[in-house]
Amino acid sequence: MTHMNPITFVVAANSRDILENNLLASACLRGDSGNQVLVQEGFKSAATAYNDAIGKTTNDLMVFAHQDILFAKNWIADLEKALERLEQTDPNWGVLGCYGETTNCEGQGYIWSGEQGILGKAFDEPAPVQTLDEIVLILRKSSGLRFDEGLKNFHFYGTDICMEAAKRRRKVYAISAFCVHNAAQTVMLPKEFYECYGYIKKKWVDRLPIQTTVIRVTRSSKEMYKRRVMELYQRYVQRRVNGLHRVADGRVLLRKYEEMLAAGQVKA
Repeated sequence: MTHMNPITFVVAANSRDILENNLLASACLRGDSGNQVLVQEGFKSAATAYNDAIGKTTNDLMVFAHQDILFAKNWIADLEKALERLEQTDPNWGVLGCYGETTNCEGQGYIWSGEQGILGKAFDEPAPVQTLDEIVLILRKSSGLRFDEGLKNFHFYGTDICMEAAKRRRKVYAISAFCVHNAAQTVMLPKEFYECYGYIKKKWVDRLPIQTTVIRVTRSSKEMYKRRVMELYQRYVQRRVNGLHRVADGRVLLRKYEEMLAAGQVKA
């Protein structure tokens, strides 16, 4: 296996505590790894933060991750395996990630997602998907792909860049590279989510439906209305506020995974 060129890791952060107890605690980002880490703070949208980072880096391979992600110790080796396979099968790939959805709502990936635990299982070949979850997005600066700054907040930017890659005939893949998403989520999604939903629906109207890991974007918006009704019921009838709870230190979840790995309950 050849040695990889340096990677630029990018994170749009709004909490140093979450950042330091999750992403920056990843083994592949500690010590003298030779990789670049760009912490983007004070930006009003993910797109502007990420495009700014693309302009700063001199590395071609870039990993955009949420601040509450924690990479397993073999994550870069797993990424390298996936890249070597794609070099043989699809060197023109567009965007990679750790979890995505096909048009038929078939989740692909291998992650720990908060209180849900492990989603998926280890697999060998990169899996084609329509969109990727924004928790981890991987692309090459040389691809010319950029994030759409018309998306004014922190939603759907991953969906959009996957659709942009497809428009340019570059495929999108989920890869088997385990990470922990130390997720926290309220029952009701913010209004900005639905504003970005509308933006995506209008922009990609000719390519609908679009399946994301959160919702299906359609011409009728049927799934969106169903979700809003469900949110209102959970919030005001069931009196639920929190959906997923984040633990204080993501390394707790990573250790659970490593214990399961050692016991042979899961495969790397």
